[in-house]
Amino acid sequence: MTPNVETTHDIPAARMPARRPGGKIKSVSWRTIVLLVAPFTIVYLAFLIYPTIRVIELSFTNADIAGVGHFIGGRNYQLLMKDPLFWASLWHTIYFIILTVVPNTLVGLLFGLMVVRLKRLRNTALALFFLPYILPVSVVTQIWLWVLDPNFGIINFLTKLKINWFSDAAWAMPAVAFVTIWWTVGFNILLFIAGLEAIPREYYEAAALDGAGGGFRAFRFITWPLLWPVTSLVLLLQLIAQWQIFNQVYLLTAGGPYNSTIVVLQYMYVRAFQQQQGGYASAISVVLFVIILITSLIYLRFVRLRGNT
Repeated sequence: MTPNVETTHDIPAARMPARRPGGKIKSVSWRTIVLLVAPFTIVYLAFLIYPTIRVIELSFTNADIAGVGHFIGGRNYQLLMKDPLFWASLWHTIYFIILTVVPNTLVGLLFGLMVVRLKRLRNTALALFFLPYILPVSVVTQIWLWVLDPNFGIINFLTKLKINWFSDAAWAMPAVAFVTIWWTVGFNILLFIAGLEAIPREYYEAAALDGAGGGFRAFRFITWPLLWPVTSLVLLLQLIAQWQIFNQVYLLTAGGPYNSTIVVLQYMYVRAFQQQQGGYASAISVVLFVIILITSLIYLRFVRLRGNT
């Protein structure tokens, strides 16, 4: 007897196959697929794509904060290239990135290596490291405004220093960077722990049997190469996040003293909401978007080349 074999010709063109738990195929109509995808698509277009297009459009106008204005071509971009405060804010943002991206990644890796070796207190240590990450930025900044208070702060009291951490131009940005690392390093630790636990223990056992030893040699030839995908992800996330620094600077220093810590997003905020220059602020945001995009592409290219080698 010839077995009953189903073929693709039995499936209607307007329906797609979906496998039931029992192994049988159940067809799903395109209407169902559209209904499932439509909510996300609508939200994505309405709250991401349309605002992006609108900002690009406003950057070529002299619009106010309400978006009312007329077309002026590329004048906003011409003025922006000659704006010394914009270039100062760009340098301050780059300086903040230098102070945070690599140090935050290294601190996360170091504490990840420490936590993963714990047995009894691993969950407690991980919770303590991750706790600051779930705090709102307003709470974090209030804590450190008190801790680093020049008159009553515990740091100056213990070290006998008399530093105005957030009012001294030399110390303000490093202090903001330190607070940022303290606040966000818990997430990096979590990623590194996940990456470390995914490395098969057999590699370390085989290295020990071959006389390769442990410690730094094991880290250099086993842990670090296998952990590089996680490390590259952490670096990329940190890079994108720190380009968008605003909250910590706004709440801790307000861009001072004398604009020595003003960053790009804060300058955009000043232009938009304090000086009512929506078109100029839109041009700043477009330039920042292009910078982040180019930086990310260069970094991904570097990661790909490193992976090939």
